[in-house]
Amino acid sequence: MAYAALNSTIGGLGSTATFSTVFEEVSKASVDLNVAERLWASWYLWMQNDTIATGIMSFVMHELVYFGRSLPWMIIDVIPFFNKWKIQNTKVPTWREQWECAALVLISHCTVELPQIWLFHPIATYFGMEYGVPFPPLWKIAMQIVIFFILEDAWHYWFHRALHYGPLYKSIHKLHHTYSAPFGLAAEYASPIEVMLLGFGIVGSPIVWTLITNDFHLVTMYLWIVLRLFQAIDAHSGYDFPWSLRHILPFWAGADHHDLHHERFIGNYASSFRWWDYCLDTEAGEAASKKRRERKLAEIRAKKAQ
Repeated sequence: MAYAALNSTIGGLGSTATFSTVFEEVSKASVDLNVAERLWASWYLWMQNDTIATGIMSFVMHELVYFGRSLPWMIIDVIPFFNKWKIQNTKVPTWREQWECAALVLISHCTVELPQIWLFHPIATYFGMEYGVPFPPLWKIAMQIVIFFILEDAWHYWFHRALHYGPLYKSIHKLHHTYSAPFGLAAEYASPIEVMLLGFGIVGSPIVWTLITNDFHLVTMYLWIVLRLFQAIDAHSGYDFPWSLRHILPFWAGADHHDLHHERFIGNYASSFRWWDYCLDTEAGEAASKKRRERKLAEIRAKKAQ
């Protein structure tokens, strides 16, 4: 760790030193670091246990981002003005449905995801992940996050598609399809097996990247998780605004893509991009169905003409 040399600086403060005291000492000793980097280094130095420090920070971040990003969608659902942009505008979730969903998701976070979050630090550092200061340059963080989005989308497509196979759907994936008109909080409303299986694409991609390149930082992981949570929650929001990202990036999946999946229960298996469903002919919706019917009719006519 780059902050290891700071241990001697704060060593005389004692185990009862407050976080603010540690931060002051780190700021004096490391004027070349920005505020975020000094706060980061101070947190690890103050905790004196890197695994616990990462575990607490990761879990708190996950909960704040997940429920914090879901809250605006809960508010939008009760404001009639936004109903014109709701994809299935006759199916607005009730408060009871949202709170029941939130309760199950919170239980899942504490029982299924918490152990995985806690184990991430020792596993990832074993494979070479860095977590010291200074942070990597922004261009490197952005590049790696783009790669993770592409890798995770491929993983999600194939395993999500597999989960729609009869026995797997009934025993694992059916719970996630409780709501045919999804809403933000339902992004992680799923069975423990599904959470672990699809979650591996999110956590496993950075670990594989670390193994190949030996160049990965925990702060990149955090930014990747935040953006992936935003994507998942927004895709389940049920709203397609004129300013939604998919209108800017045509290959971005967006809420309209995933809403159709919940409405039709089949097709549109990818998480972030549209290319897998387009190339493998698993798009959902009337337009895609019409194209498939026309193609089959053309094939029949061609055979008859032979």
